[in-house]
This record gives sequence, C-alpha cells and structure tokens, in this order.
Amino acid sequence: MIKLISWNVNGLRACEGKGFSEVFRQLDADFFCLQETKMQEGQLDLLFEGYDSFWNSADKKGYSGTAIFTKHKPLSVTRGIGIEEHDHEGRVITLEMPDFYLVTCYTPNSQDELKRLDYRMRWEEDFQAYLKRLDQQKPVILCGDLNVAHEEIDLKNPKTNRRNAGFTDEERGKFSQLLSAGFTDTFRWKYPEQVTYSWWSYRFQARQKNAGWRIDYFVVSDRLRSRTVDAKIHTDIFGSDHCPVELTLE
Repeated sequence: MIKLISWNVNGLRACEGKGFSEVFRQLDADFFCLQETKMQEGQLDLLFEGYDSFWNSADKKGYSGTAIFTKHKPLSVTRGIGIEEHDHEGRVITLEMPDFYLVTCYTPNSQDELKRLDYRMRWEEDFQAYLKRLDQQKPVILCGDLNVAHEEIDLKNPKTNRRNAGFTDEERGKFSQLLSAGFTDTFRWKYPEQVTYSWWSYRFQARQKNAGWRIDYFVVSDRLRSRTVDAKIHTDIFGSDHCPVELTLE
C-alpha cells in the first residue's frame, strides 16, 4: 500500500506555526506534496526522519513554490516543465519512481477580472502536453492545487461564480480535456455524488459555513485507476485555507 498526501499550505512558515509538523507526522504518508510554500529552501529548518525533501521555489520571494517529502528515493527529480515562460514560479516538481511518475503542481490562478486567463490557457496546453509525454513512459500520479472546480458539485455557489477564476468555462474545459486524454479524477471516481470541498476563502466565515470549492486533486493515469484504494479530503485539518487531500494505492 502506498499513501500520498497533497496540501496547499498557503505559506509553509505560517502553516508550521499552526501545527504543520504535527499534521505531517499524524498523516504518515509515503509522499507528502506541498504547494504554495512561499519560501526558498532552507528558510525553515524542517527535517523529518526517514524523508528526503525536494524543493522548487519561485524566483520571486514569498510567492508560489512547491515541495515533496518522500520516504522512497526517486530515480530522478525534475523541477518545472522545461519551458522558460512557465519555469520561474516554482510550480511543478516531478519525481520519477520505478513504476510511476509523481507530479505535484500549483496551477496558476487566473486572478481577479481573469487578467491571467490567457496565460493560464497557455499553461494548461503546455502542462497537459508534458503530462502526456510522461504518461507514454510510465503511469502518472498528478496532485496539487489545480485551481479549478471541475463541475457544479465541486463548489458551493456555482451560479454566482460562473465567470470567476477557477470556474470559468475555459478552465473547466481544460480539465475535461485532461481527463479525456486518459486521466482520472480519483476522488470523483470513488465518490461520484459526494459534496466535499478542499478550499474556503478567508472572507465571510466561508469555512464555518462550508461555502467552499474542491480545487485540490489527485489525478492518475487511467491504468492506475484500478489500484486506487481510497481518496480522502481531510476537512477536519486546519492550518491553511486549503485542507490536505489523500490518495491510497495498492
């Protein structure tokens, strides 16, 4: 059995002050993937016995960034997707394991008034091409904050959010395109009707009211689907505006 966790910590130093290390130990995952670390490697003395860690920080300090803690030594580690336009924000880390690739991703937000939507569309095209290339070699496990609620069931207020970042037809269409290219949204595959969110705005007491969005995912190559034992969303874990999501594979 292999257990993977993905968590957008919205600033790892802040999250550590709210109990990150305790959560890390309690979840006891084989792979623990982070997004939005907002730090450079070494800015926080965070070592866990039995784990190696790999970091990809944005050029811009205090912004974006990803990390993976792993109990299993990878064959190789790749930071970014090999495209200059996309590789300055620390958004992707890929670990090559003997029988799969693990990719953690912090997808660019389309931002207020969708001012980054055009860039986001270019990102989606290039990132999906990257995933498909990997998938031709070995099955892929993709996790992270993908910054899209795919279907109406994935957010509390679909009607009022139709043209907002994370729920535009364009972003949802790109996610559908990824799934139809041979990938599975594990949580939705396991729980087709379940309403559970992974992110809540810090405004308007959204978390207390459970007015959230499901934008954090484990997506796997279709051929790994049958190995999926469970997919969980840990709504009871605090420390960030996102909660951790989990995948267990045979």
